[in-house]
Amino acid sequence: MKKFFKIFIWLFIAVIFIGTLVFLYTKSKKKTETFLTEKPFITNIENKTVATGSIVPRKEIEIKSQISGIVQEVYVVAGNIVKKGDLLAKVKIIPEMINLNNAESRLQRAKISYDNSLLEYERQSKLFDEKLISVAEYQKIQLAHSNAKQELDAAEDNLQLIKEGVTKKSGQTTNTLIRSTIGGMVLDVPVKEGNSVIESNTFNAGTTIATIADMGEMIFEGKVDETEVGKIHEGMNLTLSIGAIDKQKFDSKLEYISPKGVEDNGAIKFEIKAKVQLKEDFFIRSGYSATVDIVLERLDSVLAIKESLIEFKNDSAFVEIEKEPQIFEKRNIQLGLSDGINIQVLNGVTLEDKIKQKIVEVKNPR
Repeated sequence: MKKFFKIFIWLFIAVIFIGTLVFLYTKSKKKTETFLTEKPFITNIENKTVATGSIVPRKEIEIKSQISGIVQEVYVVAGNIVKKGDLLAKVKIIPEMINLNNAESRLQRAKISYDNSLLEYERQSKLFDEKLISVAEYQKIQLAHSNAKQELDAAEDNLQLIKEGVTKKSGQTTNTLIRSTIGGMVLDVPVKEGNSVIESNTFNAGTTIATIADMGEMIFEGKVDETEVGKIHEGMNLTLSIGAIDKQKFDSKLEYISPKGVEDNGAIKFEIKAKVQLKEDFFIRSGYSATVDIVLERLDSVLAIKESLIEFKNDSAFVEIEKEPQIFEKRNIQLGLSDGINIQVLNGVTLEDKIKQKIVEVKNPR
């Protein structure tokens, strides 16, 4: 039995030793490397740039208050559709005490003057009926009475205008009623009932009562780099992508290129505007972020290869062509238009050439 165990142990040690030798031998052998290849192909190449910006209505107007006061009522909310002349809000005037006092004093003087002229007119009318005064004298009395009546009416209207912003004669024509000047959608109503508002004048823009826009005509506003602005022109067709609307492209046409550049993050950029062709199934909201693809150059059906296959040295570009299986030679090529992935080859390769890839297929020898 002991002899059997000794033989078993020696056999076990021999197996481990031989296995170790085989493993070390296998590790010492070189791995086989095989370079993959691919052929040139015919494709369309576009050199394009992307401009970022946002979608805004072509016509967007802020409705301002023409008087100072307190917002008494608001008749619309954001999202409402209004027509030109529709009522948006009503403002209650808070009159200045000095103007109010002057208007009340003027009315009191006008009443006194009118009462006196009325008495004088009635007295002179009796004398005229008895033919005790001439026609000329009577006409002067009539004129004075009429002037007094006009001044009384004007004083009453002035006081009412200061208090309420409207007179009896004007009816609904009043600055206290804020109306829309265009038809469209209400985008924003920044005021609430009870807010103070300031009138729009030469020195002050005034308080915005509502912002209204025509949502049926939208434009893209963005910027392009100075290195590319010389390659674009008005009338170009652009492809618009909106971040909030996935997998949809909108046609647009370039309408405006700014003649003056502005600095943006250390680079000079030029503003552009493009008309957006809307689709019935999609509602585009004002302020959506968007991008447009601008095709600067395009070539159809040209010989091309992937840019990753090219090697550069000094001012030359070359690829490695397979002459025999896994035997390559360098060949200079002349390049054309690139889209960042594929590049046009003007000469140096043909459709039948096999170009060495930088990817290596590694195989362990058996």
